[in-house]
Amino acid sequence: MKVLIVGYGNMGKTYANSFISSRFIKPEDIHVLVRNNTLAAIESGIPEMNISTKASDNIGEFDIVILAVKPQDFAVLAQSIKPFLRDSQIIFSVMAGITLSKLATQLSCSKIVRSMPNIPTQIGMGMTVFTASANVDRKELFIIQNLINTTGKSVYVENEKLIDAATAISGSGPAYVFYFMQSMINAAVELGFNESEAELLVNQTFMGSVAIQNSYSLSNNEWIKKVASKGGTTERALQVFEKGSLEKTIIEAVKAANDRALELGS
Repeated sequence: MKVLIVGYGNMGKTYANSFISSRFIKPEDIHVLVRNNTLAAIESGIPEMNISTKASDNIGEFDIVILAVKPQDFAVLAQSIKPFLRDSQIIFSVMAGITLSKLATQLSCSKIVRSMPNIPTQIGMGMTVFTASANVDRKELFIIQNLINTTGKSVYVENEKLIDAATAISGSGPAYVFYFMQSMINAAVELGFNESEAELLVNQTFMGSVAIQNSYSLSNNEWIKKVASKGGTTERALQVFEKGSLEKTIIEAVKAANDRALELGS
């Protein structure tokens, strides 16, 4: 299997590193197309001759073409690679907001996979939601999911609208977590801990909470009840969350992210 990665930013590098480290694809079978010449791919073991800055007819030789560029760069990219694509190739997009229909129209291809990964893919702990056009068969979907799973876990959805929803949840989600963590760190410092102590307290609390939540078949609400004893400290904090309508604010924020994902694709 030969793969072309178009764009070599965070996601392009992540896929290259994950494919190679998992031994799913050999380094010599991975090619990279970038705007500016870079030797960064050599760090992954990709041969220098496999890195190019100009679209050419060899694009048609690849089984899978991964589009890992910014969505605002897609229109120009499509014009440069469209003449060289073949309909038998699988186009795998990680661009936020660019729909299957838009990809098919601007690239004149029918086998298209659209996905939304998140930043923990860089350490093999990612979450990716993906969908595909009707011409992608079961065997091809299986291959794509195996590729994706070298970076973490994945969920296939038939409803393409859920890709934009995933952008707002799992795609943007790590930033929400980091925001909440930093707020707790700031609170810990105000209560008297130094910065390093505060970071340790909060980081370990998050890691431990996720680990124990994954270890038992209890819902989040059941875990909240276990921690929040009647009349205790946790209950007092939760009351402040409720008074400030924190849950409503979070839901509104996620919906705003979803709206922006839709805007990017229009």
